[in-house]
Amino acid sequence: MSSYFRPLVRSDRSAPDAALPVAGGPRWFTHAERLDRDGTRTLVDLDAIPPDMLTAITAPRPAICGLTMDRPRIMGILNVTPDSFSDGGQHASAAKSTAHGRRMVADGADLIDVGGESTRPGAETVPVPAEISRVEPVIRALRHAVAVPISIDTRKSCVAKAAVDAGATLVNDVSGFTHDKMLAPYCARHDLPVCVMHARGDPETMQADPRYDDVLLDVYDFLAAQVAMLEEAGLPRAQVLIDPGIGFGKTVAHNLALLHGIALFHGIGCPILLGASRKGFIGKLSHTPDAAKRAPGSIAVALAAVAQGVQVLRVHDVAETRAALNLWQAVETGETHGA
Repeated sequence: MSSYFRPLVRSDRSAPDAALPVAGGPRWFTHAERLDRDGTRTLVDLDAIPPDMLTAITAPRPAICGLTMDRPRIMGILNVTPDSFSDGGQHASAAKSTAHGRRMVADGADLIDVGGESTRPGAETVPVPAEISRVEPVIRALRHAVAVPISIDTRKSCVAKAAVDAGATLVNDVSGFTHDKMLAPYCARHDLPVCVMHARGDPETMQADPRYDDVLLDVYDFLAAQVAMLEEAGLPRAQVLIDPGIGFGKTVAHNLALLHGIALFHGIGCPILLGASRKGFIGKLSHTPDAAKRAPGSIAVALAAVAQGVQVLRVHDVAETRAALNLWQAVETGETHGA
């Protein structure tokens, strides 16, 4: 791709007649930033954006797992691992996990993401039987305990199959469907919505001096290529979420560049999921070494992303994030959610 176009997203109530919607939602734009591989950045009018790119940026996103994409959605994180960076071991049993899942839904989660393999920097790969033994009973219990969709966070087709058989309806692959070549065909055969994420290397090595020519454009190209691959495998673009992979093979500067330019990814034509909750860069910038105390920084990043039209927020602190979104929306639109 020779030029890339990042819509300059706005949310003022009085949009000019020439304004176009971002992803069919309430936010709009009248100009874009054109980015080129030589480092040039240029402000352009709408008529400078190629028609197919303009369509991709503006078209409404279809519902995924029954969830409309016309407002921000919250994906609650449910780690059933002993070694996750933030909450490892806290929800290891099915009973504890089910209780935590119920609590997240009560707090405002729109879907629950269950993971049985830590993908923190330096984490080792978990054998398939061990990963299945962690997630399968939890998903089976959750299916009867909550009325929201359940996602399986895995890189492995065998784990995905066990999770889907237990009740999961979305596959969230942090490797972007590069780890297990059988996973994409499996999802396509079963018409499963997916989330494709960018990562540089495996968790064991991803933070070993990650480098990019241009992190924003390199991540864009990877996600666009993987979405095209999924389409070729038989999975429609309408079933795909994309995630730039904050913290997965990125420095603080890389993460900030992705967050600043995240509206660029609307050009792929899929809903954007952001998983920045409690990440290490938030700890560094907020001087908060304890991951469990990073809710304020995580919420600040989440709101900045929503301002650029991001549709799904993957978070640990559901109640706090939901409250922040409710207040944000009240200030922005006057909606008070029955208060």
